[in-house]
Formats: sequence, structure tokens, C-alpha cells
Amino acid sequence: MGMSRPTPPTRRLRLGLPRRMFSQVLLMQLAIAAGVTVLATGLFLAPLSNQLDDQAMRRALAIAQTTAEQPQIAKDLQTTPYSVDGPVQKEAERIRKATKAEYVVIMNKDGVRWSHTDPEEIGGKVSTDPARALAGEEVMEIDEGTLGRSARGKVPLRDSDGNIIGAVSVGIAYDSVRARLIHAIPGLLAYAGGALAVGALAAWLISRRVQRQTRDLAFSDISALLAEREAMLHGIREGVVALDRTGRVRLLNDEAQRLLGIGDEAVGRSPDEALGAGRTADVLAGRVTGTDLLTVRGQRVLIANRMPTDDGGAVATLRDRTELEQLGRELDSTRGLIDALRAQDHEHANRMHTLLGLLELEMYDDAVEFVGEVVGDHRATAEQVTEKIKDPLLAALLVGKATVAAERGVALWISDRTWLPDRLIDPRGIVTVVGNLVDNALDAVGGKPHARVEVELRAEGRTAVLRVRDTGPGIPAEQRELVFTEGWSTKKPPAHGKRGIGLSLVRRLAERQGGSAAVTEAEGGGAEFVVVLPEALAGDDLEPALTVPAAPEEES
Repeated sequence: MGMSRPTPPTRRLRLGLPRRMFSQVLLMQLAIAAGVTVLATGLFLAPLSNQLDDQAMRRALAIAQTTAEQPQIAKDLQTTPYSVDGPVQKEAERIRKATKAEYVVIMNKDGVRWSHTDPEEIGGKVSTDPARALAGEEVMEIDEGTLGRSARGKVPLRDSDGNIIGAVSVGIAYDSVRARLIHAIPGLLAYAGGALAVGALAAWLISRRVQRQTRDLAFSDISALLAEREAMLHGIREGVVALDRTGRVRLLNDEAQRLLGIGDEAVGRSPDEALGAGRTADVLAGRVTGTDLLTVRGQRVLIANRMPTDDGGAVATLRDRTELEQLGRELDSTRGLIDALRAQDHEHANRMHTLLGLLELEMYDDAVEFVGEVVGDHRATAEQVTEKIKDPLLAALLVGKATVAAERGVALWISDRTWLPDRLIDPRGIVTVVGNLVDNALDAVGGKPHARVEVELRAEGRTAVLRVRDTGPGIPAEQRELVFTEGWSTKKPPAHGKRGIGLSLVRRLAERQGGSAAVTEAEGGGAEFVVVLPEALAGDDLEPALTVPAAPEEES
């Protein structure tokens, strides 16, 4: 028993618009052009017939007026009887042939014809009512008569005294009016066809341009691309800012709004208007070029890349490196601490060997004195810091930095003018400022003989003044503002990222609190960084004069 083959599905003829945008736009434009052409032709033809009728009636009236103004006709009408060979008939026929009218009828007051195209009608009464013309009125009309339908003009006929003695009726064959209408149609259709052809050509050219710009995509494809773009822009964890050819923001996604701290009101504005003057606006506007450009916005460290587009605009992407930079700095600090601990481990082993030797030589008093000196040095350093700096976080930072500095061969001094109570509003912010300044100072003096870093922290009312001096090479006057610029540094970048962030963050933190950060030349050479933080301490119970304890101007 054989198996029957499955019947292939029948393909149905699919009717409707084509899928491609090019074809759809072309068809729609052709339909519009054809519709407009037909409408314009119809609107032109509709009044044309009435215009031709009016022209024919006015022509008939003009002929009648000209005929009635001839005094000989009025005289002959009064003095001669109607006759086929009479003077009235002869003059009327002459006028009819000269003007190519259908008829020229001259009648008396009783409506009796003195002239007619058909001689047999002479002497008979007219077929249409002449009362209005005999009453002195000029008449234009389309009417039926003995010669069929015609455009007519009727005027009164007056004698030399102005009395109405009859009327003149002139007719223009209506067939000639219809012939003129029919004769005009081919020319009109030719013009309409030419207009339609020009419209079709323009539609094709526009459609070709649309095809190139849309890359011959279907409407459904474009709709899908737009939906995917919206999902992608608002779903990725990277900021995207699109600018038009005039440099104004035309799109920014949710992540860009979060990173830059702006909203939809920035759309349609330039980066300077939306963000204010600064490096971030310069990067977005293209005034700063390069790849992976570093910038700081608020407390965020951003990496920006800008790519121009074919339409003259640009797209900028922003990545948040704040956490990475923090981790990198913590890694640097951890490495420094590890190096310090490694050095301390060697030093500790040497001290243990020394202590062991003293004990084996039974020099017990010297051993006790040696241990006391070692412990006392570390205790003195910690006590010196905690006596002058009451905030535990800041004190712990400086104790740790002192240890690292000692192992790097740098003397870290706490100025005798230092006095900072435990009333800091934002201790973490000040820790960031001091940590960055001390790290930069240690890097500046590293490897130099008699290297020294001095830290001074003072409270003046509710204002905190931070000074960090070093004995390094200092900073040239022309570069003292550049050091606070994001991404600017004279040091080699670390393995985890880029430099040029710490001092920028220091200034941002200071300016956010209404303060300032500056660098000058230290006394005796080197650099001196000064940071002023207004409203950094809670309460104002301490007067500025009491914030600095009486102490000699000697360095500890």
C-alpha cells in the first residue's frame, strides 16, 4: 500500500501595497498626482461650458446692438413692406454672413419678421416671445427656436426720435458652442497629461531619494529598527548623547541623563547650555578630540568617546569609571601598604634578631630599653596625630600615610598649627581631599634626598583650611590651573587606568561646598596646595582665634 505524498500548500495571490518603502511612496505619490490632475481638469471643465455660453450670448447681443444702431434699417422697416427681396432682408443677410451668425431677424412691434434665414418665415410671427426686447430691455438667453437651440441676443429697434418700432434678434448656433467645448478638451487633456507626467517624474525622483536614505527598507523594518533602537538606548548601561549638525542635543538615553545629571529639557540645547561651561561640554561639542577622553561630572568620573555621523552630527558615549577609579586608588593604597608591611617585616626581623642577641648576651636592661624605643616611636606618631586631629577617619588616614611615607623614605610632618575638632559634616569628603593631596605630594618627592611632606589642617570657625606642602620640584606658574583639569597629569598612568583625576575631584569637592582649591609655590621650594572648605564643621561654638592652640612655630 503506497503512501500518498502530502499536498504542497497552495500559495495565495497576495494583494495589497508592496512592502518596500520606495514602492509604497512612489505609488502614493502617483495616486496623489493623478487625483490632483483629474480634480483640476474637472474643476476647469465645469465652468468652461458656462463661459462658452456666456461668450456666445454676448457675441449675439453685440451683433444685435450693432444692427439696431443702423438708422437705415429702422427707416426701411417703416417705409417698406416685408419681402424676400426687400432692403431689410438684404441688409440682415449681409450682416449674418459677415458675422457668421446663425440668423439675424428684424421684426416690427407686432413680432412680424421682416428678415429671416429661411425666406418662407418672412412675414410670420417669431417663435419666441419678444416682449422684453419690445419693452426696451436688452436680452441674452439660450433658447429653442425654429432653427433649433441657439445663444440669442435681443435689443429694441428705435426710430430717429427714439421710439421703439421693433426689435433685432441675433442667434449663434449652439452646436458651434458645443464644438468649441469639445475642441478645447484634447488640449486640456494634453496639458493634464503633461502635468501628470511631470508629477510622476518628480514622484519617482523623490522616491529614489527616499530609497537611498532608507536603504530600501520596508516600513515594517523601519518600525522594528526604531523599536529596537529605543530598547537598546534605554536598556544599555552606557550613556548615549546624539547631537545634530548644529551641535544641539537631539537624543540622550536614561543612562546619559543619570550620569550627566540632566533631563529631557536638554534636548534642543547645546552642550554648553545644558551642562554649563567645562570639560564635559567641550568633549561633547567636539572641542576636545581623542579617544577615551577623561572628564568629571559632579562626583562621577566619566570616559567619553565621540563619533561623527554622516549627516554632520555626532554621537557621544559615556562610561562611568567612578567605582573603577576608586578601586584603582584603593589598589594603589593597598599596594603601598603591602610594600610598607613588607619593609616593616624585614625591619621587624632585624629588630627581633637584635633583641635575641641582647637576651642571649644577658643584656636585659639594654633589651628593655631597645623595645621601649621601638614601641615609643610608633606610639608617638599616633598620639601626635590624634591630639591635633579629633576626627577618627582623618586621623587613621594620616597615621597610615605616615607609615607608608616612612617606608618610602619621606618624612610626613603634621604642622604644629594643625587643630581640627571632631565636628566634620562630611568626613569622607575631607578624607578624599587629604588622601589625594598627600598621595600627590609623596609621588612628587619620591626618590629625592631629604624628602618631606607637611600637612596642616585648621578650623577657622566653621571653615576648614587644608594645606599640604612638599619639597618636590614644584609646579610652574603656567601649569597651576592645568593640574586641576580632568585628564591632565605629568605622571605615568598606572596599570589600572588613567591619571589626572585626583586633583580635579579635589577642586570639584571644594567648589561644591562653595570653597576653593589652589596651588602656589611653597616657602623654600616645592608646591603648596591650599583647600578652603566653608561650612565644613557643624556648629560655630569655637572662635577662629581658639581653633589654633598656642604652640611654637616649630615643625614636629
